[in-house]
Amino acid sequence: MFRVSKIMRGIARWTPEQQTRIRERAAALAEAICRIPAPTFAEQERGRFVAAEFARRGLAVEVDELGNVIARRPGSGTASTLLLAAHLDTVFTDVTAITVTRDGMLLRGPGIGDNSLGIAALLVLAELLDELGITTPGELILAANVGEEGLGNLRGIRGLVDRFADQLGGVIAVEGHNFGRVTHVAVGSRRYRVIVQTPGGHSWGAFGAPSAIHVLARIIVDLTAIAVPHQPKTTYNVGLIEGGVSVNTIAPRASAVVDLRSVDPHELTKLATRFEDLALRQATDRVQVKLELLGERPAGQTSPETPLVRTAIAVLRELGREPILDASSTDANIPIARGIPAICIGITTGQGSHTLEEQIDLEPVPLGIQQLVELVRRFPVSSGLQD
Repeated sequence: MFRVSKIMRGIARWTPEQQTRIRERAAALAEAICRIPAPTFAEQERGRFVAAEFARRGLAVEVDELGNVIARRPGSGTASTLLLAAHLDTVFTDVTAITVTRDGMLLRGPGIGDNSLGIAALLVLAELLDELGITTPGELILAANVGEEGLGNLRGIRGLVDRFADQLGGVIAVEGHNFGRVTHVAVGSRRYRVIVQTPGGHSWGAFGAPSAIHVLARIIVDLTAIAVPHQPKTTYNVGLIEGGVSVNTIAPRASAVVDLRSVDPHELTKLATRFEDLALRQATDRVQVKLELLGERPAGQTSPETPLVRTAIAVLRELGREPILDASSTDANIPIARGIPAICIGITTGQGSHTLEEQIDLEPVPLGIQQLVELVRRFPVSSGLQD
């Protein structure tokens, strides 16, 4: 049985030996998970590994039609369900030989913190709940979900919330990075591909004919002329441009991928409407302008006064960390937008996320996992919280 020593402001302090065991178990799992490529839309192999690991821990496991791995731990049946979700996918589409290295308390590898450690934390959590003899009032769902990154458009968590919405009392998205943060504000986004097509022609002989590149450039310039508010923070970005044939050809086609974001649903809608209008205004009888909506993430927030946020704040303070309340685009966006209390939390600190040189600090990992244990143990809770 997992035993504890002293009480630290309401949290049982784990011994150094216990912390080491938890740290090494999480590190080994994170490394094994990281070594399995899982680009968005191709998470199946990693999902199979995680499903087998959940099953080894005695949980009822299924893989849904989207590829989400769902492990269910029964509660006493007296409260609503808590969903903990850690995404399977990574941003890397062309990394087949993944190298993971360790240097003391640093673990390096592409996707090691985003989100191999997050998934590993759910597996370790399942072990600890049994060892600590914790029975939750409601069912606990531990999910390794697909489609969090980029054009995955949060499809995995959308499917989970669609399925379990009427049972959920709360959702916690788990990431490897950002221990100490409580993300309760969902940064919404709309992502478009703008496609401009014209007849084209020779740069000399057909001079004066519309160029798709020139038209696209005007659309981009008009976008950057839009005044957006600092509060609520609202942004735009053109992240990719393609098009043209040759230096002496009037471009018959050009495209760009545009990212619009805001923490406020109204401001996001207003910016998107203005962008669509200015883009389509460039269409003529010789110029076609098409807009493809590539992804849409809703904005919103879970109030800092809700029990889930206040509990997360209290737990971090008891663990010796002053919490940082922040905004981001995470799997928590979907339940937040549906009115379900939701946050995103991290397991440790690190750097280099979304790069091949990503690294995580292993020292804080036991605290990050203890945070999970406490959030699960105290859910649902509505009073007696420490501010």
